[in-house]
Order: sequence, then C-alpha cells, then structure tokens
Amino acid sequence: MAGYEWISLTTDYGLSDGFVASCHGVIARLAPTVRVIDVTHTVAPGDVPRAAAVLAQTVPHLPPAVHVAVVDPGVGTARRGLAIQTPGGVLVGPDNGLLPWAAEALGGATRAVELANPQWYAAAVSRTFHGRDIFAPAAARIAFGTDLAEAGPPVELATLVRLPEPVMLAGDGWLEAEVLTVDRFGNVQLAAPGEALAALGDRLTVGGVHAVRGATFADAPPGGLVVYADSADRIAVAVDGGRAVVVLAVAPGDILRIETTS
Repeated sequence: MAGYEWISLTTDYGLSDGFVASCHGVIARLAPTVRVIDVTHTVAPGDVPRAAAVLAQTVPHLPPAVHVAVVDPGVGTARRGLAIQTPGGVLVGPDNGLLPWAAEALGGATRAVELANPQWYAAAVSRTFHGRDIFAPAAARIAFGTDLAEAGPPVELATLVRLPEPVMLAGDGWLEAEVLTVDRFGNVQLAAPGEALAALGDRLTVGGVHAVRGATFADAPPGGLVVYADSADRIAVAVDGGRAVVVLAVAPGDILRIETTS
C-alpha cells in the first residue's frame, strides 16, 4: 500500500494537558517526515456525533492522509480499534460511530481491519490513552506504507458501528430537521442539504421565530435570523451580530421546524 505524507488529528483532548503533544510526539518518532494537521481538539468530551460531523465535513478539504479521530468514551473496553480504507485516505479510531460519515465523505469504505496486532502498539499500552498508544502508532505505520493487513484481521463493513441517521422531514413549504452541530459562533447547522432551501420561501419562521432566507449573515437585519446554506452545504441558521443557538434555545439532537410564511 502506498504511504501518505499527512496525518490529521481530531480529538476531544483539549489543549490544557499534554495529550495532543504526546500523540504528535509518537508520530514524530515513528514517521518523522510525515506532517500533521490538527483538525480540532476542542470537541466536547465524549461528543461522538459532533466529532463525526466535524470530521466528515473537513476531510474532503484535506490532502490524502491518514485521519486519526479519537473521541472515545469506551476506551479500554471491548470496543474495537479500526483502520478503514477509502479512496481518499485511511481513517483510524474507535469503532463507536465516529468514522463512517467521514468514510462516506472520502468516497466510501473499501475495507476495514481491527487494530489487533500488538506489534503495532506502544511498548506499554495505557487502558485509558489508546490515542497515544494504539491509534497514533498505527497511523504512523500506515503513513509509511505498511499494509493494513498487518494491523489485524479484516472487519466486515456491515458490522461497523454507525450513528443513527439524523432526522429530516419535508413537506409543502416546511422542513423539520435535527440540529447536527453548533459552531463556536453560535450558528445552528441542521441535518438537511442546502438544496432543500429551494422549496422554502424568502420569509420564514424557525422554531416560531421570524427569519429570512439568505446567502450570508448580513441578509438579515441586525439581531435577526437568517436561514442559509453554510460552507458544508447544510441548511443553517444564524443571527446577524448574535448567536442563533441562544435565540432558538436548541442543542444538537433537537428538532427544528422551518416554515414559509406569507
């Protein structure tokens, strides 16, 4: 298998401890010529759906790489560690639903293996830090071109753990969709494609609050809501000069209704 010049890291490790640096260090020791892109390390602890969404929306814009993602509440349990091959790169992380959306964004999973070969691990493996001791070493080996078959046994793609598909329903002049993510600006991203906006009018209500359909934040009056297709081509709701998540009082997993008004 050809190697990769890049490894990306997505975790909930934060930046106040040495966890991220340790992963960088392991990669640097094993694959010193490989460069690392930090996607984010500020996912809320244990928030697998948020990390899965961020990862899936980011990897299409990165160079071909080994993408390590570690948001792993089940670390140290019987959950599997995986490497998933796709046309656009390899995904490495826990089998808890974190990886499949990104695999689809990279062209679809073509094969997967369980990271079960202890020769691929650190000399001593912590029960609570598989990012450093299993996933980072595996990523370094894969980046250097070691075939996935050496990592462990094949995994049937149908057995990969998947997150529930987000809710989306649409009718004549209305749409209901699950809140997928909320970004640091308070913009609320829905599990609905941007093209679904075409079926809605220019004047709307979102969760009962008046809004306009637009292309950018300034299409709403100051403090007003705007519904638009965001940079990931998802329907999103923002406030011009404010935070939509506060105005709408929602959180990921909630259902928002958007309706056309006269």
